[in-house]
Amino acid sequence: MARRERVVRMSVEQPLWRALTAYRVLTLIYAVLLAGFRDKTYDRPWVAFAFLAVLAVWTLITLPRVANAASCTKRFLGIDLTVALTGILLTPLADFSAQRVDGPTLPSIWTAGSVLAFALKGGWRWAAFASTLVAAANIVERGEPSWDTFHNVLLVWVASIAIGYVVEVARASERTLARALEIEAATRERERLARDIHDSVLQVLAMVQRRGTAMGGEAAELGRMAGEQEVALRTLVSSGLVPTTRVSEDSAEGAVVRAVEVDPDGEGTGTSDCDLRALLAPHAGARVSFAEPGAPVLLAPAAARELAAAVSAALDNVRVHAGPDAQAWILVEDEPDEVIVTVRDDGPGIPEGRLDQAEGEGRLGVALSIRGRLRDLGGTAELISVPGQGTEVELKVPKVSRGKAGSVR
Repeated sequence: MARRERVVRMSVEQPLWRALTAYRVLTLIYAVLLAGFRDKTYDRPWVAFAFLAVLAVWTLITLPRVANAASCTKRFLGIDLTVALTGILLTPLADFSAQRVDGPTLPSIWTAGSVLAFALKGGWRWAAFASTLVAAANIVERGEPSWDTFHNVLLVWVASIAIGYVVEVARASERTLARALEIEAATRERERLARDIHDSVLQVLAMVQRRGTAMGGEAAELGRMAGEQEVALRTLVSSGLVPTTRVSEDSAEGAVVRAVEVDPDGEGTGTSDCDLRALLAPHAGARVSFAEPGAPVLLAPAAARELAAAVSAALDNVRVHAGPDAQAWILVEDEPDEVIVTVRDDGPGIPEGRLDQAEGEGRLGVALSIRGRLRDLGGTAELISVPGQGTEVELKVPKVSRGKAGSVR
C-alpha cells in the first residue's frame, strides 16, 4: 500500500493579517478618543461623530475580511479605501480650521490600515496605488499643504510600499519552499520504490543470471536475457522512472506485540509495536549466527520492517560478494534510546572505491536498500570494511521517530 504524506504549513503572511486586524481595532479606538478630546473644537461635531459611528460599525463588521488574503476581496478593499478617503475629505466640514492648522483628520491613523490591507493583498504595486490616493486626499483636504503634510504622506507611501514588497518576497519564498518539499517527498518515494525493486525483482534476475550461466546450454541463454533485463531495470531505477507499488507489508504480522506506555498521570496508552527479533530470527542458519537480547526489541512496525529489510540487504551482499563459504553474524543491541543491529562477515572485504563504482553502475544495494532506509528512519548506517578481513555494517535506529532524516555515513 502506497504511503501518503501530508505536510501542514501556515502561510508566512498570516501573522501580518492578524496584526492588521489588531491595528484596525486599536486605531479605531484612538480615532474615537481623539475626537472626544477635541469635540469642543469642531464647528460641526455631528459630522465628526456621525462619520466615526459609521467607521466603528464598518471596522467591527469587517474584521473577518482582514483575517486572510482569501477573504480580503477587491470589492472590500475598494469600499474600505473609500471610507478612509471620505473621512479625510469630511474633516474640513467638521472643523473649519483644519486647512489652516496641521491637525489629525477624522479617521486619523486608521487610514494607514486601509493602505496596509492593499499591501498585504496585492504587494507593493497595490500599496503604491492606495497610498497615492490617500496622499491626494490629504493634499486636497489641507488646501495649502505644509511640510508636515508632505512628510506624513511620504511616510505612509514608503512604509506601505516596503511592506508590500516584503509580502511579495515572503510569498515567493513560500512557493520555493513548497516546491522544495514536493521535490524532497518525490525523491524519497522514488528511493523507496527503488529499494522495493532491488529487494525483489533485481535480486531474482541476478540469481537467474548466475544460475543460468553456471548450468550452460539453453539455461545460459536464459541467464543472459535475465542479465540484460537486470541492467535495463537498474537503469530505470537509477533514473527514478519506475512506476510500481509497495511490496506487501504483511510479513511482520506475526511479530506485532502489544506495549503499554504509562503517561505522567498513571494512565496507560496502548501502542502496537513490533518485536525486531521475530523479523531477524529467520535469517539464522548454518552460515548466519544470530545473537539477540532476552527481552523483546520493540520498534514501530514500519521502522522494524525497514530495519529488517536493511539487514536482509546486507546479508544478500554477503551471499553475493563474500563467497559461498562466508560466515555472517547478526548482533542486536537494545539501547535505551536506539536499536543497533550489526551485520558482520568474514569475507574478503570491499576494495577501496568499490561502493562508489557500484553506485555509478546503478547497483544501489548499499546506497538505497541500506543507507536510504536508515536515513528515512532518522538513523545511521556505517560500513567498515578492510580488504581481507571482512565487512561490518552497523545500523542504528532511534526508538522515537524524529520526523526528519538522520545522518548517513
